[in-house]
Amino acid sequence: MFSKILIANRGEVAVRIIRACREMGIKTVAVYSEADAEALHVSMADESYCIGGSPVSDSYLNQNAILTVARKCRVEAIHPGYGLLSENADFAEECEKNRIAFIGPSSEVLRKMGDKDEARRTMKKAKVPVIPGSDILKDSKEAKKAAAKLGYPVLLKARSGGGGKGIRIVEQESGLAPAYLSASEEAKEAFGDGALYLEKYLTGVKHIEVQLLADQNGKIIILGERDCSIQYKNQKLIEECPAPDLKQEIREQMYEAARKAAAAVQYVSVGTIEFLLDGDQFYFMEMNTRLQVEHSVTEMVCGVDIVKWQIRTAAGCCISFEEADLKLEGHAIECRICAASAADFTPSCGKVQILHEPGGPNIRFDSALYQGCVVPPYYDSMLGKLIVCSRSRENAIRKMRSALSELIIYGVENNSDFHLRAISEESFINGTYSTGFIKDTNLVSERMEFVKAGQDGKLNEFKRVV
Repeated sequence: MFSKILIANRGEVAVRIIRACREMGIKTVAVYSEADAEALHVSMADESYCIGGSPVSDSYLNQNAILTVARKCRVEAIHPGYGLLSENADFAEECEKNRIAFIGPSSEVLRKMGDKDEARRTMKKAKVPVIPGSDILKDSKEAKKAAAKLGYPVLLKARSGGGGKGIRIVEQESGLAPAYLSASEEAKEAFGDGALYLEKYLTGVKHIEVQLLADQNGKIIILGERDCSIQYKNQKLIEECPAPDLKQEIREQMYEAARKAAAAVQYVSVGTIEFLLDGDQFYFMEMNTRLQVEHSVTEMVCGVDIVKWQIRTAAGCCISFEEADLKLEGHAIECRICAASAADFTPSCGKVQILHEPGGPNIRFDSALYQGCVVPPYYDSMLGKLIVCSRSRENAIRKMRSALSELIIYGVENNSDFHLRAISEESFINGTYSTGFIKDTNLVSERMEFVKAGQDGKLNEFKRVV
């Protein structure tokens, strides 16, 4: 087992990893930006080093600085958390060259599955159903031809990256060329790769993901599935485990498809296979080759510490239990608490003046917040994850409603009121909601902003921002 690990991340996930390492007797090294000098993960780690300015490009994405600290501290492994460098094949390869274990799959697997076009081809070969789509497109003209064959609406998707960037829904041909341009530019800026492909856009579907754990001996354990259908601009907001309104026959088919997907790339580590469920037919969407934000709801139900097992498999440990040994008990719900308006998701930042976290049996608030901390404007808006678990889904909803009502974060605007409204909607209560939940319920209002028209600077037209 490793004796010292560097955490190449910040915020809630860095705190989560440090806690797991403490319980395992592993020393930790934190890196931080100038804006995060007073961050919780900095004080919790055994050692902490500033690696650059506030922007992520100067700090948390600064591979040379991170590796320099890793070598100086003689760490045996680097945990990338999620986001940032967690699915960066080049960084994983640099770790391998420096004989530092990357806590995640190999650079080869990251590169293969990070290229969504390559991932689609790999899944087809493994006989995992994929969404009808195109190969990589040369330009918008080729995109129009492919869209005509697929039929509108279609989804433009970036080959690289994730987090909802480089994705555009196109309802009709007239909107394809501008959508292609904006999606390509966004993907190039975010991932350094502007390549796009098309998929048939499926409406009224559920977003179901299967959590798995795999070791170096080829053992693959399915830890259950989650429903992540409630999203805003392709960012997940509420997750549940197990997925409600999912037929057991379909669940078992998804588990088998997930095993095939992992085996096809000889996967080692914690990972997630994401599917879209359209009626009784499901399709592979992508493979998340990292720890996911929503791993916590699965932990609450299956009783397995996913972060610890991610570390163990990276160290070469074999999985010590069988899938048949798992007892998936109860129902867990997670609400992502973000620094954003509950009405229209306008981003927020500032100083946390008052903080009160909910308490009680099976209530968990994973966060890096503390009273007096400053939430900077440079990073992801997530303040924390509120997770509850109970014996039934009905009781879990009641418990979440109570926990949200008790949560107080004063000084930074947050979206807890949105979650209270969302879990009270009929489609949520009966479990039939789909990826169109936000649009169907109108829970997020449209922001009307004035924009300049022409060169005269007159504010004479409105712009819708959804």
